[in-house]
Amino acid sequence: MFTAITHSNIWVLDQDEALEFYVGKLGLEKNADVDLGNMRWLTINVPGEPDREVLLESPDNEYIDPDSQAAIRSLLSKGRTGLALNLRTDDCRGDYEDLVAKGVEIIEEPTERFYGIDMAVRDPFGNHIRITQPTG
Repeated sequence: MFTAITHSNIWVLDQDEALEFYVGKLGLEKNADVDLGNMRWLTINVPGEPDREVLLESPDNEYIDPDSQAAIRSLLSKGRTGLALNLRTDDCRGDYEDLVAKGVEIIEEPTERFYGIDMAVRDPFGNHIRITQPTG
């Protein structure tokens, strides 16, 4: 039986820019930054949650054929990769003010929903990220 999800990925076009966004603006932590020779293994996590990593993955690696690399870039540029990440917070409206001040692209302001308050932002590559403050 499975016991955990340990890694997932987000496609990014520039890993240094992605690191600046996810760590510098969203406040996540860099977990691993390893040159594997054929790709850079760059992961982030929520502070204090190092066992659940998100790989900031570039499509420019030898495991992905050129046509697929182009398709990934096209989907990213159109903002059509679907939900990339959902972050939980205890202060959605406060995070909104902080992210606006940092120049993060807001695609949906904090909104009351049956499950809590949530908002949406977009990373520099077009990935859709939701930030949710659950009810109760």
